[in-house]
Amino acid sequence: MPGSALVTGVSGQDGWYLAERLLAAGAEVHGIVRDPADVARASAQLPGLTAHVADLQDACRLGAVVAEVAPHRIFNLAGSTSVARSWDEPVEAADVIGVGAVRLLDAAWRLRERTGREVRFLQASSAEIFGDPVGAPQDESTPRNPVTPYGAAKDFAHTMVGVYRRRGMFATAAILYNHESPRRPATFVARKITRAVASIARGSRDPLTLGNIDVLRDWGYAPDHVDGMIRILDADRPDDYVVATGEPRSVREFVREAFSVVGITDWEGHVTIDASLYRPADPRALVGDPTRLRSLGWRPSVTFEELVRIMVQADLDALDHATPAQTP
Repeated sequence: MPGSALVTGVSGQDGWYLAERLLAAGAEVHGIVRDPADVARASAQLPGLTAHVADLQDACRLGAVVAEVAPHRIFNLAGSTSVARSWDEPVEAADVIGVGAVRLLDAAWRLRERTGREVRFLQASSAEIFGDPVGAPQDESTPRNPVTPYGAAKDFAHTMVGVYRRRGMFATAAILYNHESPRRPATFVARKITRAVASIARGSRDPLTLGNIDVLRDWGYAPDHVDGMIRILDADRPDDYVVATGEPRSVREFVREAFSVVGITDWEGHVTIDASLYRPADPRALVGDPTRLRSLGWRPSVTFEELVRIMVQADLDALDHATPAQTP
């Protein structure tokens, strides 16, 4: 794995864990951030990281960074991961997530042509490319039929990875299912749940307001998914891999488990269902089959119950160490 790596979206959940892991392994790590203000913050949080300002919508700047860094490996994790936001900004989703990936693929191809050496590329794909599948679990051969702007953009990027692979590039896609950690923003349902549960456990009377709690998801631990990405890019040949636990869990189960961490069994009284929070075309059962990834030696290190406990405990600790002004 050592060598040089370029990570887009390095300030996000996955980018942070990935950069941390690569730095610990002795790799030279460069990260791309959109906001110049994030350069100092990223470098401070990840000692050894070299941060660059660039945007997946700016082909010239992106190409310049790739040419300057000349990485051996590129991990494309950039772009909003919010499906809900893609409904509000579908053009942005298409350009950043879809076309942006092609801009980066093209920059990697040009570097390969210029240097004559292999440049390995990993695209962070998504289970959303499968849309609302008729069966579960899904694997790499499951027909792709996205039903959201986010899924459509990811599907285009996923397709282009295959195009460049057939062209001769070491291009891969990690089809990521839900993966969480204490670094997940509170706009995502899992973190929204654990923050609310921690607040309720510490005396808050505000209810936890959710949409559809009966959809099924495949929840893993973000550092485990990052380990999967590294294994995919270190494999002998390029291919696409589902990164998932293979265990279906409903939002309802996540809520129940989170409340159980703080000793609350009558959790229904703390939850309000708001139909306006239902996602348009919300897939019913996104559950992945990680058989192909397991052939690379990958296994989840954290169970569903442990994941929920880690997140609730982190939010409890944050509340306990917050000053009154910082307490939500």
